Amino acid sequence: MIDLHTHTFFSDGELVPAEHLRRVEVMGYQAVAITDHADTSNMDFIIPRIVRAAVDLNRHSRTVLIPGIELTHVPPEMFAELSVKARELGARIVVAHGETVMEPVRPGTNRAAIEAGVDILSHPGFITEEEVKLAIAHGVMLEITGRKGHSLTNGHVAALAVKHGAKMAVNADAHGPGDFLSARMAEIVALGAGLSREHYAQIRKDMAELAKEAGRY
Repeated sequence: MIDLHTHTFFSDGELVPAEHLRRVEVMGYQAVAITDHADTSNMDFIIPRIVRAAVDLNRHSRTVLIPGIELTHVPPEMFAELSVKARELGARIVVAHGETVMEPVRPGTNRAAIEAGVDILSHPGFITEEEVKLAIAHGVMLEITGRKGHSLTNGHVAALAVKHGAKMAVNADAHGPGDFLSARMAEIVALGAGLSREHYAQIRKDMAELAKEAGRY
């Protein structure tokens, strides 16, 4: 089990990184990315601390902690600059807070994030076919989310991803202990979005490949 989009108390989550990692370790996770919410006001604070936690905790855990960030409600015009800055600060996974139907995310965010080359476009709402094709060209994964509310458009995202052959990731967007997905629940999220077990098997392979690359320091 791998999850590449989770949050700690460095943004709006509930746990310190050590407990966060331990919780998923006992659930049998191979890897987890901490991707707390950030913009220009806090990314230089959050990312180095998650990197420090990963360096310290990975020596003592079976589960690999991957430092990341979720660029959240960032003006589309700033995505390219901030994606580069996030990687310079040590983020190994860059997630973009996509155009979910649950929040007033600025139109154009999906496209700007994709063009900036983020790793994962989270809960992209009613993403367009043109944007899906662009995600393929830029190697950006589209998220199928277990997060309540954001998950309302999972079926739409999954259908377009399958139609055009885009890579996907199934993530919990966990903010607290009750949010982490078991292996079975992650599969249910995928199947509930209209994906087949074969599609889900490919998703797991693609996520494992990204996690393996991102987990190399």
